[in-house]
Amino acid sequence: MKPPPFELLRPESLEEALAALAEHGDDAKPLAGGQSLIPVLNMRLLRPSVLVDLNRIAGLDAIARENGHVRVGALVRQRALERHLDAPALVRGALPFVGHVVTRNRGTVCGSVAHADPAAELPLCLVVLGGSVVVASAVGRREIAADDLFLAHFTTTLQTGELVVESRWPVLDGWGVAFEELAQRHGDYGLSVAAAALRVEDGRVAEARVGIGSVVHRPLLVETALEGETVTSELAREIGERVAAPLELYDNLHAPAEYQRRLTAVLVARAVERAWEQAA
Repeated sequence: MKPPPFELLRPESLEEALAALAEHGDDAKPLAGGQSLIPVLNMRLLRPSVLVDLNRIAGLDAIARENGHVRVGALVRQRALERHLDAPALVRGALPFVGHVVTRNRGTVCGSVAHADPAAELPLCLVVLGGSVVVASAVGRREIAADDLFLAHFTTTLQTGELVVESRWPVLDGWGVAFEELAQRHGDYGLSVAAAALRVEDGRVAEARVGIGSVVHRPLLVETALEGETVTSELAREIGERVAAPLELYDNLHAPAEYQRRLTAVLVARAVERAWEQAA
């Protein structure tokens, strides 16, 4: 199936791209890697009249570590970050679950974040790490914390004409991190996804950030009450069951609701226990 007709703009500068997005408003979509956008166009789920190709714009493909963050530009490919020595450990653990190597060679980190699929791995990692995105428009720039970015399925707080030009990923040196996912086939979106980041002091959890995806409408931090605790396998299982119990789940084409609940409990437990082992 082919996409509907559209005009392709290929700006040479960020200013040109932002001007085009401002001019065409909701009729325009930015194109970076296209691994999410092109299938949606082919299925006629989106019908923009203009695509703004960002790939000629210099300076958007940088990865840099500074002030405890890794800054990832809008044109950085997922495979490039996966292989980069400065990539945060949680992101390195999650990226092999993102599609396949051939799609990660083209797909961009910021594009996945902006797409806001609740089953996607990178949005969940950004939330668990406490990261943010920098967005630009014709009227200026602003930074949005990951907790404030995602609203619902494929829905963010980005305004018309705004473009994610950079994502910022806290490194969390000294923390233990773990990412867990189960999909029907490698490269498929996970039936459930969990990630954990723990900081341990004197044999007890000092800080905990645990999140889930896929079974919720957006990547979601969950309450674990782990601070002050020593993690055991039994406690990790209790945390997993406590997280999964109140979820509003529904049978779908891939798995019944109770399977999703049990799977989420298991993945959360695994992530918490692995993060503890790494941190301790």
